[in-house]
Amino acid sequence: MFTLCIYPCLSISLCFSLSHKDLNFLLKTHFGFSVFCLSLPSITLMASIIESGWLYLITHFSDFQLASMGSFLLHESVFFLSGLPFIYLERAGLLSKYKIQTKNNTPTAQEKCITRLLLYHFSVNLPLMIVSYPVFRCMGMRSSLPLPSWKVVLTQIIFYFILEDFVFYWGHRVLHTKWLYKHVHSVHHEYATPFGLTSEYAHPAEILFLGFATIVGPAITGPHLITLWLWMVLRVLETVEAHCGYHFPWSLSNFLPLYGGADFHDYHHRLLYTKSGNYSSTFVYMDWLL
Repeated sequence: MFTLCIYPCLSISLCFSLSHKDLNFLLKTHFGFSVFCLSLPSITLMASIIESGWLYLITHFSDFQLASMGSFLLHESVFFLSGLPFIYLERAGLLSKYKIQTKNNTPTAQEKCITRLLLYHFSVNLPLMIVSYPVFRCMGMRSSLPLPSWKVVLTQIIFYFILEDFVFYWGHRVLHTKWLYKHVHSVHHEYATPFGLTSEYAHPAEILFLGFATIVGPAITGPHLITLWLWMVLRVLETVEAHCGYHFPWSLSNFLPLYGGADFHDYHHRLLYTKSGNYSSTFVYMDWLL
């Protein structure tokens, strides 16, 4: 699911403020993303559509509305649209040969997860997005035109992934100490057989604690709001894929050696907290080194 969704997201980011020289360079070097198979006019048209759409948003909504409610609605849409299909796959028994564990979650357990998620999202995530808006504004976040160049977007997204993975590793490892696991992190581990939506099923304290890893990068760089949205989308897709419970032939971990993916994180959920390992969120090198 993540592998299928990441290419359009990255393609959009690479359309921002591209000159014809940049586009020709990308087409010639052919990074491997399907967008580069399109003609130059097609990419230019896509960039124009994105810019026109963004102009509509900033004309009809305030910065605060976009950064808080807009971010929340985008998060909820991406999270549930990417996570719910895995519940259907599990219940219907489809693609079972790619399922990592043979055990299935009961419908009651799945419904409990969804109910608790909605509660936490509205009582924790939404207020956090609202109160963090002034912080991001102070750090330089903007939503105005022009949109950032693809080089800026790509550089920032890569930085966010590396920094988030580093911070998440240490925070996650701390949560596996005896007291914090028992009183906080054990909530997330209620599901020894994870499915996509369990990625954000956690104690409210953990949501705040590990959520810091996701926002620290953008807080440092003060990105354009569209970059922040792209980062949020990619991060949600990554964590849903890591908890999906399936390892497909097209899974990203089959193509990127340092990417963990579902198989890597599923192992973490199957073992007792004292022996789990695999603490990283995205990559595997931190666990290899430490």
